[in-house]
Amino acid sequence: MRRGELWILGIMGISALLVASVNYLRDRDQTPDQGIPFYSTLSEESSARATELIRRENCRDCHSLWTIRNVLESVPAPMLDGMGSLHDEAWFYNYLSAPNPQAILPSRLKPEYRMPSYASLPESDRRLLAEYMASLKAKDWYLDSLKKAEHHALTGED
Repeated sequence: MRRGELWILGIMGISALLVASVNYLRDRDQTPDQGIPFYSTLSEESSARATELIRRENCRDCHSLWTIRNVLESVPAPMLDGMGSLHDEAWFYNYLSAPNPQAILPSRLKPEYRMPSYASLPESDRRLLAEYMASLKAKDWYLDSLKKAEHHALTGED
């Protein structure tokens, strides 16, 4: 081998070692996967009834639930996962019953994409939705991220 080729081989070897070292150090500092941060505290029967109501009212046209979103829609509405860790059942009932939900929770979205009022739904349906929404919890280790995401959705600020 020529002298120049040895230099190039040496530089390539040192570069490979540097990349491997950086990857090792980066991977070593990462926290292990803690699993899915969302869960529900509601019974299976009530969850099934609420899920059917959510389907009937087309909530997934705007919101994601269990990280699933209607792929044909692109409304930047907040995800519903973990919302029960941010608000209680009474808050959800008042929000769903309000003639103008933006009076309770202002929206930056265009009027056609803002949360509609569900005041016309039967009270039992609003109570079921409120109970279901309050049951959608986030594990403690994920709660700060959820609060930041909701703040960003509401204000546009980090």
